[in-house]
Amino acid sequence: MNTRMHIFCMKQFDKMICIVLLFGALLSTSLRSAAQNNNRNDTVESLTLNQCIGYALKHQPGLNQAMINISIAKTTNAINLSGWLPQVNLSGNLIHYEQLPTSFVANQAVPGGPPIQTRTGIVNTAIPELSATQTIFNPQLLFAAKSAKLYVAAADQATDSSKIFLVSSISKSFYSLLLTLEQIGVLKEDTARLNRNVMDTYHQFVGGIVDETDYDEAIITLNNSVAQLKQQVENVTPQYAVLKQLMGYPPEKQFNVAYDTLQMMQEIYYDTMQPMQYEKRIEYQQLQTARKLQREQTNYYRLAFLPTVSGFYNYYYEYESNTFSNLFSNAYPYSYIGISLNMPLFTGFSRVENVHRSRLQEDIVNWAEVSLKSEINTEFTTAMANYKSNLYNWQILKDNERLAKNVYRIVSLQYKQGIVAYLNMIVAESNLIAAEVGYTNALFQLLSSKIDLEKAAGNISYNTLTN
Repeated sequence: MNTRMHIFCMKQFDKMICIVLLFGALLSTSLRSAAQNNNRNDTVESLTLNQCIGYALKHQPGLNQAMINISIAKTTNAINLSGWLPQVNLSGNLIHYEQLPTSFVANQAVPGGPPIQTRTGIVNTAIPELSATQTIFNPQLLFAAKSAKLYVAAADQATDSSKIFLVSSISKSFYSLLLTLEQIGVLKEDTARLNRNVMDTYHQFVGGIVDETDYDEAIITLNNSVAQLKQQVENVTPQYAVLKQLMGYPPEKQFNVAYDTLQMMQEIYYDTMQPMQYEKRIEYQQLQTARKLQREQTNYYRLAFLPTVSGFYNYYYEYESNTFSNLFSNAYPYSYIGISLNMPLFTGFSRVENVHRSRLQEDIVNWAEVSLKSEINTEFTTAMANYKSNLYNWQILKDNERLAKNVYRIVSLQYKQGIVAYLNMIVAESNLIAAEVGYTNALFQLLSSKIDLEKAAGNISYNTLTN
């Protein structure tokens, strides 16, 4: 080898060393960044998908707010129904007359004559009053009693809707994060393989087996793979942040995602023969509750002509004296009991118009059900089609990955033996990467589409994930 060739080879060797060092540094970074998935240790918690969902069902702020709304609904019912219980009040008046009231009495001295004007009453009066009322019948309280369970059911269903959204969103976010981590694994293997190719191509170039373009192509291919690996490594952190936000997990704390590949493969299948059942969808259940509430509202307006009946009891402990210092020396108590009735005879047709308006609102709910059924059917049909398409795509790409690995193995051996050009290696390597990445994407797209299908069918379960 002449001096010029030696200098050239040394420069190329230095270039190769830089590539190797860059690859090593990036691989180290990727290992640290992806450690939340691969380097499980005693100081960082590892969570499966079910554990992530279980954590969210206990700590997610929005869900906890929805659960508080259930307690608010129950408390509101207790307030509205309190009118059925006795209402007891204590009040009092302290009165001082500057001038006593004037009254006219018959003139006993002159029968038939003009009445005599006189002042009556006591200057100072103090009257404590104890009053109690008991509702016997009240249309408004009757409506509150009939609708109480419905309001609690509506709050429960709103909470269930939040739980379903959480399970769906966390599952898809979890799978998206796993997809990135799997792609990092694929690209790390690819980069390591390409790094070996660079070394082999360099030695072949130095030995005169291949020309400089093969060596440059190997470096270009390695650079592209390193760039892709770097991009995926950087995507891990924001995807963890999204998952933490959905879970209500403290941002400053770290955790690993743990998963069982075999179990994941078993969970990709869905019985596509199951029919669509509208009543399983939480939105449909919420609409039925809204319909029942509206019917109760209509019945309330229909019965608004009924009287309000209540019993009452009043007790007075009256103190009287013309001098304030002796006001509380003597008491003159009295009490009475009775029943009151209040019946609206004419309200300017407001009751009739209220009934009419409430029935129109029932019609709105009926049309809302028609629209909702159409939306659910479209969502279910679309989700089913996407699932079937993704399942077929996953099966095809799984076979493609197997074929691409076999092709790359054969071409790699042929290249090392000098049978084929490096261009064949580039094509085989490119096809292998595309097949591996495509298979990984197809797998997690299939899992994500299954979540959408379960949500559309109303089959997402969360009750077993809270323990």
